[in-house]
Amino acid sequence: MGGHMNCAVELQMPNLLNETAGLTAFVRTVEAGSFSAAARDLNTTPSAVSKSVARLEKKIGVRLFLRSTRALTLTQDGQAFFGRVAPLLRDLDSSDEAIGADIAPSGRLRISMPNELAPLLLPRLFASFATDYPNLHLDIGLTDRFVDLIREDYDVALRVGNPAQGDLMVRHLADLPMTIVASPDFVRTGGNPTTAEALVALPFARYALGGITQPLRLADGSGFLPSGRVDCDSGAALIQAALAGLGAAYLLRCLVAKELEGGTLVALAPEIALPKLPFNALHAFGRTPPLRVKLFCDFIAREAKIIEAI
Repeated sequence: MGGHMNCAVELQMPNLLNETAGLTAFVRTVEAGSFSAAARDLNTTPSAVSKSVARLEKKIGVRLFLRSTRALTLTQDGQAFFGRVAPLLRDLDSSDEAIGADIAPSGRLRISMPNELAPLLLPRLFASFATDYPNLHLDIGLTDRFVDLIREDYDVALRVGNPAQGDLMVRHLADLPMTIVASPDFVRTGGNPTTAEALVALPFARYALGGITQPLRLADGSGFLPSGRVDCDSGAALIQAALAGLGAAYLLRCLVAKELEGGTLVALAPEIALPKLPFNALHAFGRTPPLRVKLFCDFIAREAKIIEAI
């Protein structure tokens, strides 16, 4: 099989100069993991990518993929061909940057980010990133749920926590500290707990996602389901409930930095260690995301370090 591959590649390689579209479709499919993910990167349809790869297979007389309804698997010949072709295409991509200024990213960049982080990220995103790259069309969705990047056609999603990413690529951006806060009146009435047991006894404004109350986690790995009569599905609502004295709230520290500084909220149980939550960027483009996604992730990584230190 390997001998046939070498013969086919050597004999047909001169004619492949006219097969740039097929070669690109093949390499991006391997890197992205599917025709649909490659199509999103190449701004075309999965059918067009599949046909380009099929034409390439016919041209070189070799089966590159084993296709099934569940998976797309490289053949042994496909692996060998990828090893030959991918470095060549990457060299071509980087040659533009070597000759002149970086190519300006263009096209649509569709982003999902948590509602609660939008006030911290969007001002700089619009004032700096959008200004630096005027050819990008930004399409931003704010939601605290974990979107399905491929089915919902998002380029990149920003997420706090440890979602099951499946086949997605994950770039770690920062670790965001948590805090427990309450109003000064709440503290005067209920006291400031110094033990986990005392903390459990307090009423909370509880975070409920999809109707399910989320537990409060401590740094040692333990946790408990807080009691309380207010359930909210967003950080902004939890902050308002805490300000009104309806309970303590377990939140990202960066969300209540102004309230803590101004004294409208007080940090509870400072002796009890709380975890930091990972802040990640996720995409479905495989090992080599398009330039627009890479530049966006680079920008958010810098911003995330600022938020992490708040």
